[in-house]
Amino acid sequence: MTRIITSLLDTDLYKFTMWQALLHRHPQTQSEYRFVCRNQPIYPLVELLPEVNAELDHLCSLRFTKGELDYLGGLRFIKSDFIDFLRIFQFQRSFIEARAEGDTLTIIARGPQVHVMGFEIFVLAIVNELYFRRFDAAAALASGRERLAAKVQQLQDLARQATLRHPFELFDFGLRRRYSGDWQREVVQTFAEQTPQWFKGTSNVLLARDLNLVPIGTMAHEYLQSYQALGVRLRDFQKAALEDWVQEYRGDLGIALTDTVGMDAFLADFDLYFAKLFDGLRHDSGDPVAWGEKALAHYAKLRIDANTKRLVFSDGLTLTKALSLYRHFGDRTQLGFGIGTHLTNDMGDTPEMKPLNIVMKLTRANGQAVAKLSDTPGKTLCDDETYLAYLRQVFNVAN
Repeated sequence: MTRIITSLLDTDLYKFTMWQALLHRHPQTQSEYRFVCRNQPIYPLVELLPEVNAELDHLCSLRFTKGELDYLGGLRFIKSDFIDFLRIFQFQRSFIEARAEGDTLTIIARGPQVHVMGFEIFVLAIVNELYFRRFDAAAALASGRERLAAKVQQLQDLARQATLRHPFELFDFGLRRRYSGDWQREVVQTFAEQTPQWFKGTSNVLLARDLNLVPIGTMAHEYLQSYQALGVRLRDFQKAALEDWVQEYRGDLGIALTDTVGMDAFLADFDLYFAKLFDGLRHDSGDPVAWGEKALAHYAKLRIDANTKRLVFSDGLTLTKALSLYRHFGDRTQLGFGIGTHLTNDMGDTPEMKPLNIVMKLTRANGQAVAKLSDTPGKTLCDDETYLAYLRQVFNVAN
C-alpha cells in the first residue's frame, strides 16, 4: 500500500514557524496533544487502528533530506540554527500512541513540545486518507473534478465583475482534511495554472516547493495556548506570545490569530504597538462579518489606515462565502482567503463523502491544562472544566 506521508515537508508552514519560535524561546516545554473527531463517521475510526499505527511507524522513520533543508533554509525567516536542528530531527515513536478505547480511536502525543508538535498535521492527513480509501475512489474523483471545474469558473468570472480597491487573493489551507495527498496536489496545481491572478499560495510546504508557489502561514492556536503555561501571568499570555513572535520574526510573518480567548479579549491586548507591528489579523471562528467590522473599528480607533493592513479569513470557508466577504470588505482593507476542506475534500454529496471534522489539539503544557475560548462555542476544546471557568473569568468571557 502506498504510504501517505513520504516527505516531512508535507505539512503546513505554520508548524515550522511556530516550531522555530518555541525552540528558540521555550525548548523545555512538555506538552500533550489529543486527536478528536467532532462528527459521526460512516464507520468507527477505530477500525483504522492497525493502518494508523503502520503509518505512524513509517512517519517516524523519515528524516529531512538535504534538498528539503535547502528549501526551508532559503525562506528568509527560517534561521540557520533551526535548520541544524531539523538536520538531526526524527519523530520518536515512543512519543505518540494510537489505541482503541471502545469504538473510539484515541491518538495522544506526549513529550517535549519541540518533538511532538509536528505530529498534528501528519496524523490528520493520515486518518483522513485512510478513511476515504475505503470508498469508491473513481466516483469521488469524478465528482471532485466537476466541482473543481465549477470553482475555477467562479474565480474566472471575477474578471468580468467590478473591480474593488483591493484584489481577491485565495490560498489553499486544505492539507489537514484533504481527501488524499494526490488530490490536494491536483487541486492546487489546477488553481495555480488556471487562476494565477487570484490563487496566491498554499500552506503545504511540499506543494509550495514543488509547484513554485508561495508557502502561506504564521501561527495557530497552539502557539498562543502554550503561553498559558509558560510562567507569565495568565492575563498577559497573549501579549507575551505576540511579543516573542515580534522578536523572533522582526517584521516577517505578521498575521496574528485572534480567537484563542475570543476577538474582544484579543483586541483588548492588541494595542497601538502590536497593531503597528503586525500586518493584519486572521479570523478562525465566529461571525466573519462581525469580526471584520470589529477589526476595522479597532484600526480606526487607533488611527491606523486599514488599507495598509490585511484581514485573512480561514474559518470553514467555501469559495462562494469568500467572494461574499470580499465584496463586503474589498474596498476597505487588504484581504486573504484561506480555504481548506471545500478545496481539497469536496468530493460529492453522498454520506460516504462527507468530510471528517477531525482535529488534534494541544490540551496540556508543562503539566497544566490549556484551552482556547473561540468565538464559536463548538470549537472550545479543554478537558479541565475548572481551568476553563478560570480562563473565562480572567478574560471576562461569557460561558
